[in-house]
Amino acid sequence: MFENKTVAVIVPAYREERLIGRMLRRLPRWVDAIYVVDDASDDRTAERAAGLCDERVQVVRHSQNLGVGAAIVSGYRRALQDGLGVLVVMAGDDQMDPHDLPALIAPVARGQADYVKGNRFLHASAHCMPLHRRWGGRALSFLTRLTSGLDVDDSQCGYTVLSARAARELPLDELWPQYGYPNDLLLMLAARRMRVVEVPVRAIYADEQSGVRPWHLFSVASVIARRALRERAALSAGMTRPLPQHEAR
Repeated sequence: MFENKTVAVIVPAYREERLIGRMLRRLPRWVDAIYVVDDASDDRTAERAAGLCDERVQVVRHSQNLGVGAAIVSGYRRALQDGLGVLVVMAGDDQMDPHDLPALIAPVARGQADYVKGNRFLHASAHCMPLHRRWGGRALSFLTRLTSGLDVDDSQCGYTVLSARAARELPLDELWPQYGYPNDLLLMLAARRMRVVEVPVRAIYADEQSGVRPWHLFSVASVIARRALRERAALSAGMTRPLPQHEAR
């Protein structure tokens, strides 16, 4: 537990047999539950996770590859089903520093935010990010900020914390299932006037391989446009209602 709040770490994983064990072993003992969502990997990702003999680890397996956004939704649903209060997302490729967890969780645990995003650009290690990631991240953050009205500087960072109460208010079935889900989720949160803050996190780039490609910029831009149009239509129809502050805590 963290400040009397139960904490779940959700780990979307695809072909991470080499790094998943190292990543999971670094998680602090105060994390209550760990949900590794194996998105139909064709390697030993699930076996490596289950083989750690850590009673906190539950492996959820997709029968077909659905995408990282869909994997996160599966993890959210399992954590909500089990009654966890704080939902953290960490990638299975060991790019996220567990030492940043307390600072990320604190605003949600204390009722100061509904959603917390890591911001790699604010950390002293930002220069370690590959140049194409910095440029692409900046461009997509600008577009997300312009469309959502949220003050976000690193929209693509996947190191996040969501309150369980806020998760129950979101149409998770609609979340974009693939790359681009962070932008889709941010626009969902903005439409419901949920509180979003960013916290500096360390950027780790070592021996992992990036799946980011130049054309992702255009595909994510289309995801942003799609969500903006959908939320505008829902607002016009009176279907979107803000989350009451007493429910956000």
